[in-house]
Amino acid sequence: TTVVTKLFNIVKPHLAVFGQKDAQQAIVVRQMVRDLNFDLEIVIAPIVREPDGLAMSSRNTYLSESERKEAVVLYKALMHAKKLIEAGERDAEFLKREMSKIINSAPSARIDYVAIVDAYQLRELLKLEGEVLIALAVWIGNTRLIDNLIITVS
Repeated sequence: TTVVTKLFNIVKPHLAVFGQKDAQQAIVVRQMVRDLNFDLEIVIAPIVREPDGLAMSSRNTYLSESERKEAVVLYKALMHAKKLIEAGERDAEFLKREMSKIINSAPSARIDYVAIVDAYQLRELLKLEGEVLIALAVWIGNTRLIDNLIITVS
């Protein structure tokens, strides 16, 4: 955040846009702006996706044809979690296990992390409530991909 703080002090913007794709960074910067009382609005832009749901990224070009097909498991895992949450599931560990099963169905996938955290303070949750960030990082072959979903749980 030091580099971003220096940039904001030099440029003095009124608006800064960060992508949801790197949600943890966007959330940390948003909190820093609040903590330091910057006169600045932080906008978190939604993830742009390929037609099959894979989050767009320059890293996708490193995937072989077969790895590219497997990479959609990230999106499928997030959508499965969303469906379970909408059906009433609130147990974070159960959701992480379910997502991991889907991701591990891809032969070249290796999970770096699957996290379910509070979308404002990034605290790990055991039970889902409020604004929730479901984030994952997965190696597909030699390429590390990230994706996430922000969902409001009542």
